Amino acid sequence: MSFLVIGECVADIVRAPAGSGAADRVHPGGSPANVAYGLARLGRDVTLLTQLADDPPGRLIGDHLKGAGVRVEVGGHPERTPSAVVGLDAEGRATYAFDIAWTLEAGALPGEAPAHVHIGSVAAVTDPGAAAVLAGAERFRDRATVSYDPNVRPALMGEHGPAVARVERCVALADLVKASDEDLAWLYPGETPEAVAARWLALGPAVVLVTRGAAGSFAVTRHHTVAAGAPPADVVDTVGAGDSFMSAVLDALAARDREALGALSAGELAGLLARAGAAAAVTVSRAGARPPDRAELDAACEDLART
Repeated sequence: MSFLVIGECVADIVRAPAGSGAADRVHPGGSPANVAYGLARLGRDVTLLTQLADDPPGRLIGDHLKGAGVRVEVGGHPERTPSAVVGLDAEGRATYAFDIAWTLEAGALPGEAPAHVHIGSVAAVTDPGAAAVLAGAERFRDRATVSYDPNVRPALMGEHGPAVARVERCVALADLVKASDEDLAWLYPGETPEAVAARWLALGPAVVLVTRGAAGSFAVTRHHTVAAGAPPADVVDTVGAGDSFMSAVLDALAARDREALGALSAGELAGLLARAGAAAAVTVSRAGARPPDRAELDAACEDLART
């Protein structure tokens, strides 16, 4: 099964908590790039359509992705590779300051349809390149399933009302949506994650997943609502945790077409949340967005089953 991920690469400059004495670290990042990397680590055939500059961060990210087996298609060379200064608090939670431009053109889209298209984050809502991302989802949707992760970055979202409208357009194009409770709190202040998930389900997706950090996650379909706790983890940082969760979800559901996604049973949803949660737990236990490979994920799931 082939995956096409469309979205940004970002050089994550990770700063340790003040007073820790630790040096800054530079990691390959960007939510869509992390999802592509996670899928490749799990042995999947994945292409990432992105933009990279011919500079040291761009070469670092390209080598990182290709080293895992990601096929990287570059749809434009910005003056510099996008970057994000990632600040960590004492509990490893991340905040971001961005330097990102996204100018992908529709002509960069591949001609051959993949089996699945994943879109999200900055690339799906940042003009002028967002139009190409949506065009890709729309072009391939008749032949491919589509997933979306808003991965909200408030500093890059612009005015709130139009930002929500852009996100909801992406939700309506997707068969599967994953968001964090923090994403939903910014998009719909004062509303519960459960209420937002139900609203999004009505827009068209077959499955809506919501992650809640240490509080676990839940899944909603038209037939079931299933919640799962978060596996225990020694947190180094939370960078890439949601993307690792997303990669594990897409890997687990790779054989499902649109109709089958809507027919997932409560037991299947529980297993899906447990496996994706295990992937995120592995990722937060080490620095940067470093998702597990299949052997590591299988081992983590086995450990979880024994507890």
